Amino acid sequence: MRVRWLGWAGMEIEAEGESVVIDLLGRPEGVLEGTPLSAPLPKVTRPRAEGDVIAGLCTHLHRDHTDAGALAAALRPGAEVLHPQSFGGDDHENLWTLKADAELDAYKLPRRAMALWETTTIGPFTIAAVPAVDAVGDPQVHWAVEAGGKRVIHLGDSMFHGYWWRAAHRYGPFDAVLTPINGPAVCFPHCQPPSPLPASLDARHAALAARLLGAKAAIPMHYDGFHVDGFYDTRPDELSRFLDAAAGETYEVLTPRLGEEVTI
Repeated sequence: MRVRWLGWAGMEIEAEGESVVIDLLGRPEGVLEGTPLSAPLPKVTRPRAEGDVIAGLCTHLHRDHTDAGALAAALRPGAEVLHPQSFGGDDHENLWTLKADAELDAYKLPRRAMALWETTTIGPFTIAAVPAVDAVGDPQVHWAVEAGGKRVIHLGDSMFHGYWWRAAHRYGPFDAVLTPINGPAVCFPHCQPPSPLPASLDARHAALAARLLGAKAAIPMHYDGFHVDGFYDTRPDELSRFLDAAAGETYEVLTPRLGEEVTI
C-alpha cells in the first residue's frame, strides 16, 4: 500500500494498481468565498490516478474536505463518493454542509451515505466508516481502509473523543494513522457562544490518538493551512509541536512533503 499526501487533509491510497482518495481538495483558494472566513488554503496537488480513482471518501461535507469539482475530475466514470449519513435538522444546523452537498448533486456524482460502523468493499479496498466527532456537530467519520493486509485510518479533522479503543478493536492495529494536528479555536456565527477548546486534534491530542489506535506510524496532515483572526485561530509551528508531542511514543512519525508518497 502506498499513501500520498495531496495537501491539507487530502490523501491518495494506492493498492494493487487501484486508488482511492480521501478528503480531496482541488482549489487552494475560494473554498469559503462570500463569507467572512474567505481565505486561501494551503497548496494542494492532484492524485496520481487522476480520472481513474475508484472511490472518493469524504470524512464530512465541509468544502475544504468535500470538493465536488476535484472529485469529478479524479474519479473513474461511475465511481462513488462515500460520506457520512445526515443527522437531519434545518438549514441553520446544516449551514456548513449545504453547499458541498448541493455541489455533489450538481456534478451528478454517484453517492453513498455510510452509516456509522458500516463496511463496504470497493476493488481491493475494505472501507469502514468509524465514528468521529465534528467541532460544530456536523456528521463526520474516520475512514478505516484495508488492502493487501495493510490498514490505515484517516481521522478527518475530528476532535478528541472516546471511540479510539473501539475503533482499534474492530479495525486495528493500524499500520498508519493519518491525523490532523492543527487544533484551531473556532468562532462561527451559527455556533454561539464559541468554545475555546481545540476544534480538531491538536499536537498533543493527535500524538495520543495515534497511540490509542495502535499505530505503527503516524502521518500528520491538516496543518499549515488557513488562519482567520477571530474565526479560525491556529498556533504557529504546528508540525514542530506534533513532533515534540510524539517524541516519546513507540510509533514512527512519517512526514511526507506535498505530493510525496510513503510505502506502508
